[in-house]
Amino acid sequence: MSERDPIRVFVTHAFDESDDYLRVFEFLESVDRFFYLNVSKPENVPASGGIEAIKEELIKQLKESEAVIVLPSLYEEKESMARFLMEAADANDKPMIAIRPFGGIAETPAAVVKRVKEHIDWNDREMADAIRRQARGEDTVRWEVLDFPGYDEHGEIEE
Repeated sequence: MSERDPIRVFVTHAFDESDDYLRVFEFLESVDRFFYLNVSKPENVPASGGIEAIKEELIKQLKESEAVIVLPSLYEEKESMARFLMEAADANDKPMIAIRPFGGIAETPAAVVKRVKEHIDWNDREMADAIRRQARGEDTVRWEVLDFPGYDEHGEIEE
């Protein structure tokens, strides 16, 4: 993954930019050296053709992706739309990642958890790592650095 070869990400939507939809990109933008392309286009609402045109547009957007982020909030608001998107992702071999409901007040619906490859929290690094794993098979090895007062990399600091 590089700036010239960004990971293509589709975030589930019902042709509107919900708070959770926008929040995904706020989190991803805060990750250093993580390059992605948003292929979900909520603004591309079909002018005619009814439900079939809507489904075709969503499938077209989803097919461009390498990974799909499933928002439980969409499932709660428009279950049939979310189910359709998950079925389309499965049919097109697109790995799915679910993000737990924001704020920790609710649980992710079991129907969503069963279908996704990863179920993660709202954490920018965790989101970027899950997308890397699912889209490109890149396993990221991160180490947390813990600081212990009175010690450095050589041991106890003599004062």
